[in-house]
Amino acid sequence: MQQTILSIAGKPGLYKLISRGKNSLIVESLDAEHRRVPAFATDRITSLADIAMFTDTEDIPLMDVMDSLKKLEGGKKSAIDYKKAGGDELQEYFAKVLPNFDRERVHSSDIKKLIQWYNILVENGITDFKEEMKPTEGDNIDDRKDAEKK
Repeated sequence: MQQTILSIAGKPGLYKLISRGKNSLIVESLDAEHRRVPAFATDRITSLADIAMFTDTEDIPLMDVMDSLKKLEGGKKSAIDYKKAGGDELQEYFAKVLPNFDRERVHSSDIKKLIQWYNILVENGITDFKEEMKPTEGDNIDDRKDAEKK
Protein backbone atom coordinates (compact mmCIF):
# COMPACT_ATOMS: atom_id res chain seq x y z
CA MET A 1 0.00 0.00 0.00
CA GLN A 2 1.74 3.14 -1.17
CA GLN A 3 -0.51 5.61 0.62
CA THR A 4 -0.88 5.95 4.33
CA ILE A 5 -4.44 4.95 5.19
CA LEU A 6 -5.81 6.43 8.40
CA SER A 7 -8.71 6.00 10.77
CA ILE A 8 -9.87 9.10 12.65
CA ALA A 9 -11.81 8.54 15.86
CA GLY A 10 -15.30 10.01 15.69
CA LYS A 11 -15.31 10.22 11.90
CA PRO A 12 -16.74 7.40 9.78
CA GLY A 13 -14.76 5.57 7.14
CA LEU A 14 -11.11 5.73 6.20
CA TYR A 15 -8.86 8.55 5.03
CA LYS A 16 -5.78 8.79 2.84
CA LEU A 17 -2.96 11.10 3.93
CA ILE A 18 -2.48 13.74 1.24
CA SER A 19 -0.20 16.32 2.81
CA ARG A 20 1.04 17.76 6.06
CA GLY A 21 0.15 21.28 7.07
CA LYS A 22 1.74 23.39 9.78
CA ASN A 23 -0.60 22.23 12.55
CA SER A 24 -2.58 19.53 10.78
CA LEU A 25 -2.66 16.72 8.27
CA ILE A 26 -4.60 17.07 5.06
CA VAL A 27 -6.57 13.88 4.48
CA GLU A 28 -8.94 12.73 1.77
CA SER A 29 -11.93 10.58 2.63
CA LEU A 30 -12.17 7.27 0.83
CA ASP A 31 -15.94 7.56 0.46
CA ALA A 32 -17.77 8.45 -2.74
CA GLU A 33 -17.16 12.19 -2.33
CA HIS A 34 -13.36 12.04 -1.79
CA ARG A 35 -13.47 15.34 0.07
CA ARG A 36 -10.30 16.76 1.60
CA VAL A 37 -10.36 17.89 5.21
CA PRO A 38 -7.79 18.83 7.83
CA ALA A 39 -7.09 16.47 10.72
CA PHE A 40 -5.64 18.12 13.80
CA ALA A 41 -3.41 16.95 16.64
CA THR A 42 -6.46 16.80 18.90
CA ASP A 43 -8.03 14.13 16.64
CA ARG A 44 -7.17 10.53 17.49
CA ILE A 45 -5.56 9.47 14.22
CA THR A 46 -4.40 5.90 13.72
CA SER A 47 -2.65 4.40 10.72
CA LEU A 48 -4.01 0.99 9.72
CA ALA A 49 -0.40 -0.23 9.80
CA ASP A 50 -0.43 0.36 13.59
CA ILE A 51 -3.51 -1.80 14.28
CA ALA A 52 -3.42 -5.51 15.13
CA MET A 53 -6.01 -8.19 15.89
CA PHE A 54 -5.88 -10.35 19.01
CA THR A 55 -5.30 -14.08 18.60
CA ASP A 56 -4.80 -16.88 21.10
CA THR A 57 -1.03 -16.65 20.70
CA GLU A 58 0.12 -13.28 19.34
CA ASP A 59 -1.29 -10.12 17.81
CA ILE A 60 -1.56 -10.24 14.00
CA PRO A 61 -1.09 -6.98 12.04
CA LEU A 62 -4.33 -5.73 10.50
CA MET A 63 -2.80 -5.75 7.02
CA ASP A 64 -2.13 -9.52 7.34
CA VAL A 65 -5.76 -10.03 8.38
CA MET A 66 -6.92 -7.92 5.42
CA ASP A 67 -4.76 -10.02 3.11
CA SER A 68 -6.37 -13.21 4.47
CA LEU A 69 -9.80 -11.66 3.91
CA LYS A 70 -8.79 -10.76 0.35
CA LYS A 71 -7.74 -14.38 -0.31
CA LEU A 72 -11.03 -15.67 1.12
CA GLU A 73 -13.08 -13.27 -1.01
CA GLY A 74 -10.93 -13.54 -4.14
CA GLY A 75 -10.09 -9.83 -4.07
CA LYS A 76 -13.76 -8.82 -4.15
CA LYS A 77 -15.92 -7.09 -1.56
CA SER A 78 -16.96 -9.17 1.42
CA ALA A 79 -19.75 -11.67 0.76
CA ILE A 80 -21.28 -11.12 4.20
CA ASP A 81 -23.52 -8.12 4.88
CA TYR A 82 -21.88 -6.87 8.06
CA LYS A 83 -24.76 -4.46 8.77
CA LYS A 84 -27.37 -7.22 8.96
CA ALA A 85 -25.25 -10.12 10.25
CA GLY A 86 -25.61 -11.24 13.84
CA GLY A 87 -22.75 -11.74 16.28
CA ASP A 88 -22.55 -15.52 15.82
CA GLU A 89 -22.63 -15.20 12.04
CA LEU A 90 -19.84 -12.60 12.12
CA GLN A 91 -17.67 -14.75 14.38
CA GLU A 92 -18.23 -17.81 12.20
CA TYR A 93 -17.26 -15.80 9.10
CA PHE A 94 -14.22 -14.27 10.81
CA ALA A 95 -13.04 -17.73 11.90
CA LYS A 96 -12.52 -18.47 8.19
CA VAL A 97 -10.30 -15.39 7.92
CA LEU A 98 -8.37 -15.73 11.19
CA PRO A 99 -9.08 -19.16 12.75
CA ASN A 100 -7.28 -18.55 16.04
CA PHE A 101 -8.67 -15.08 16.84
CA ASP A 102 -9.31 -14.39 20.52
CA ARG A 103 -13.07 -14.79 20.85
CA GLU A 104 -13.13 -12.93 24.18
CA ARG A 105 -11.24 -9.82 23.08
CA VAL A 106 -12.35 -9.51 19.43
CA HIS A 107 -15.93 -8.25 19.52
CA SER A 108 -18.58 -8.30 16.80
CA SER A 109 -18.15 -4.53 16.42
CA ASP A 110 -14.43 -5.07 15.66
CA ILE A 111 -15.29 -7.62 12.96
CA LYS A 112 -17.90 -5.27 11.47
CA LYS A 113 -15.38 -2.43 11.32
CA LEU A 114 -12.75 -4.70 9.74
CA ILE A 115 -15.19 -5.82 7.02
CA GLN A 116 -16.35 -2.22 6.46
CA TRP A 117 -12.75 -1.02 6.10
CA TYR A 118 -11.90 -3.93 3.80
CA ASN A 119 -14.85 -3.07 1.55
CA ILE A 120 -13.85 0.62 1.46
CA LEU A 121 -10.29 -0.28 0.44
CA VAL A 122 -11.45 -2.72 -2.27
CA GLU A 123 -13.90 -0.12 -3.65
CA ASN A 124 -10.99 2.32 -3.93
CA GLY A 125 -8.72 -0.20 -5.68
CA ILE A 126 -6.41 -0.59 -2.69
CA THR A 127 -5.86 -4.33 -2.43
CA ASP A 128 -2.11 -4.80 -2.02
CA PHE A 129 -2.13 -5.11 1.75
CA LYS A 130 1.33 -6.68 1.97
CA GLU A 131 3.18 -3.85 0.23
CA GLU A 132 5.26 -1.97 2.73
CA MET A 133 3.98 1.51 3.41
CA LYS A 134 6.36 4.11 2.05
CA PRO A 135 7.02 7.46 3.67
CA THR A 136 4.95 10.28 2.28
CA GLU A 137 6.29 13.62 1.17
CA GLY A 138 7.22 15.72 4.18
CA ASP A 139 8.20 12.84 6.49
CA ASN A 140 11.79 14.09 6.50
CA ILE A 141 13.21 10.66 7.33
CA ASP A 142 16.64 11.66 6.03
CA ASP A 143 16.57 14.75 8.30
CA ARG A 144 15.84 12.56 11.36
CA LYS A 145 18.64 10.13 10.45
CA ASP A 146 21.07 13.05 10.11
CA ALA A 147 19.97 14.43 13.49
CA GLU A 148 20.51 11.05 15.15
CA LYS A 149 24.07 10.87 13.84
CA LYS A 150 25.00 14.22 15.44
